[in-house]
Amino acid sequence: MANNKLTEAKVAKNDEFYTQYHDIEKEISAYLEFNPDVFRGKTVLLPCDDPEWSNFTKYFAHNFERFGLKKLISTSYAVESKNYKSVYQPTLFETSNPEFDKIKTTKNGKIFTLSHDKTGDHKVNVDDLEWHYLAGDGDFRSSEIKKLRDESDVIITNPPFSLFREFLAWILETDKKFVLIGNKNCVTYKEVFPLFMENKMWSGRTEWSGGMWFETKDPNDVDKVIDGVNMKNVASVWFSNIDHGRRHEHIPLMTMADNLKYSKHKEIKGKKSYDYYDNYNAIEVPYTDSIPSDYDGMMGVPITFLDKYSPEQFEIVGITKTWFGAATKIYPPQIQVSANGKKSNVTKLNDGATLKLDSPPHGQTHYMVDNEYFTQLYARVLIKHRKEKK
Repeated sequence: MANNKLTEAKVAKNDEFYTQYHDIEKEISAYLEFNPDVFRGKTVLLPCDDPEWSNFTKYFAHNFERFGLKKLISTSYAVESKNYKSVYQPTLFETSNPEFDKIKTTKNGKIFTLSHDKTGDHKVNVDDLEWHYLAGDGDFRSSEIKKLRDESDVIITNPPFSLFREFLAWILETDKKFVLIGNKNCVTYKEVFPLFMENKMWSGRTEWSGGMWFETKDPNDVDKVIDGVNMKNVASVWFSNIDHGRRHEHIPLMTMADNLKYSKHKEIKGKKSYDYYDNYNAIEVPYTDSIPSDYDGMMGVPITFLDKYSPEQFEIVGITKTWFGAATKIYPPQIQVSANGKKSNVTKLNDGATLKLDSPPHGQTHYMVDNEYFTQLYARVLIKHRKEKK
């Protein structure tokens, strides 16, 4: 029993972080700039939230009238149902309300709604929020929250990263608009990447570089303290199926010859040509700004390319992951040689694009197959220039 508890404690890592108000404002503003009426007459659902603490709820409640919302719904997940248990203290907002219940405050989720002027000041804002306990714990998979999902037009939230696949599938069961925060690497999932290919999901407005800073309730997992608030930097980004202007901006590019001559990247400048993968029919382009403007073939680019992807400029062809099935060859078992020279038998080489080497690299992990040397690259998005219509 003790070992089971220890295992549960290790697994129950905190993956719930509180998004900063200015980050929400910056992201949502982009959709409004592209279409000022994007939320007008709509019901917006904020699930996987914590309404009393959440800046999502505050932001949309403050801007209810400006956005022309029909209704705002925000729900929380019960404290006792969470895998990660942080110190919980009900807010004064809840405890001072006649509806406060000492048992339900931890066992039940809460729902906040905003739809009309409750205070009589002829404004609809955060002061008009109404709340009560949910019948259940607020799990988005419950019939209670599914009903709210079906009622809504737009779903906006920062779901627990460990449930991102499941949460996205939950949204896609219905035809809803969404704005989500997720781990950057989730774009390599077989449940997610095809959505980018099919133009059903894309990067949000906020740039991918640097990750995002969140407030964390875990005192043992803090990167820095800002104005007395514990903050955590996470490699996360925004995803959406709501249009915004930046995704239609073309990336300025140089020709292949100019890249080889003038590139600021040592991996490109001075070489005779771009490297060609050993197991994919594509060239390796290690940086988005190094995409050659005059290459008509397939190119492998870092997943961060999706941050600047314009569907009018490029076509997404695939990804260098085994599950996608675009590899031109399958390697037999390999010998992995780590940076310190340690050798081990593996089969990792097939899950990614590889480059064949003339000799073993010094101080770098590489692979040996039939006395030949290879290095493996992180997942690459396979793209081609979109041919202009004449």
